[in-house]
Amino acid sequence: MKQSEALTISIGVLGGVDVFLTATVIPVPVWVTFTAWASFFIVGGGVRGFVKSISCNITGIIIAALSLLAIDLIGPSPLVAAICVGIGSAGMVQASKLPFTHGITPAIVWGFSQTVGTVAVMGVPVTAALPNNPVLIAIAAMILGNLFGYLSEAWGKAMTTSAVATAGE
Repeated sequence: MKQSEALTISIGVLGGVDVFLTATVIPVPVWVTFTAWASFFIVGGGVRGFVKSISCNITGIIIAALSLLAIDLIGPSPLVAAICVGIGSAGMVQASKLPFTHGITPAIVWGFSQTVGTVAVMGVPVTAALPNNPVLIAIAAMILGNLFGYLSEAWGKAMTTSAVATAGE
């Protein structure tokens, strides 16, 4: 089977599994898992991509949490939010220079944005207690999404016929 068809099957099936699990068993936002899944593929896939994507995503989550905490502490207003998010945005670019983020700024931004979305939808601050802490929920969702990325890639590769075997048939 060609790689595109194999990935169609693996991603299609696992995408359904992801939706079912996040709706029933693992209460994390499904949009965050899908963003992390895409992040896994964008940073290169495989074990290295899994590690790079998660490290970048979590870096973005931490920067978002600090930005949102600063907004809460200073006082929520559009000007305060703009300044804190601007500082956080600059921090994301600088964080992409760290060895464990491998210079992948977009994957850091995805972690930031998905945290802000999780906080907004949940309507609780970043300091909320467990099990409703949106920062920990975003981290769990990003890890789960990267895991789905890894599994879909592995399953897709297992179903892909090599070019050598196809040419010899």
